Amino acid sequence: MNARHGEFSAQATRARSRMVERLRQQGIRDEVVLRAMQTVPRHLFVDEALASRAYEDTALPLLRQQTISQPYVVARMLELLGSGGRGMGKTLEVGAGCGYQAAILAQLASEVYAVERIRQLLERAKENLRTLRLPNLRLKYADGSIGLAEAAPFDSIVMAAAAPGVPPPLLNQLADGGRLVMPVGHAEQRLVLVERNGNAFRETRCEAVRFVPLLTGTE
Repeated sequence: MNARHGEFSAQATRARSRMVERLRQQGIRDEVVLRAMQTVPRHLFVDEALASRAYEDTALPLLRQQTISQPYVVARMLELLGSGGRGMGKTLEVGAGCGYQAAILAQLASEVYAVERIRQLLERAKENLRTLRLPNLRLKYADGSIGLAEAAPFDSIVMAAAAPGVPPPLLNQLADGGRLVMPVGHAEQRLVLVERNGNAFRETRCEAVRFVPLLTGTE
């Protein structure tokens, strides 16, 4: 490691600590989630030109009009997913994007399947994740709106794109006792937590958010 790289790494570690402290001040209480966000270097997942902004509490642009979600939204979704002290177990992420949230999930879940419908983004995510060597994370090129039947059922499902309602295939692939978190709505979107109990699904609407829309198919 050269001196310049070491200096940047130290700066990034300090910036990440400030990000985590800011998340606490914003109301994130789950220390397991906060530790995971302290562990994963967000600057590895954004374009080099944006690395200095990686720990700001803002969404940043990716390829193909996609974005990396702001840290607070990532933390809040994962806090909802793991609330009540439950383990995340086998987890499906719909919309892997650059791989950042998948890397955090890999710190929290026993197995993670991260699905991305845009091949160019998936290849970038693989590149971003290579140095982290996360053995419990699998990336899949597929249409996440239909879930991932080959690996179902899932104890936890998180979606990083907004839809008018929860896609039925995801409900079907949620294990009994499982939880799903995703943004729901068009002009006005809210995070929705879905909890499965047998064939019953309880929905809880949470705070307002802004996500890219869920698209179907692959490209």
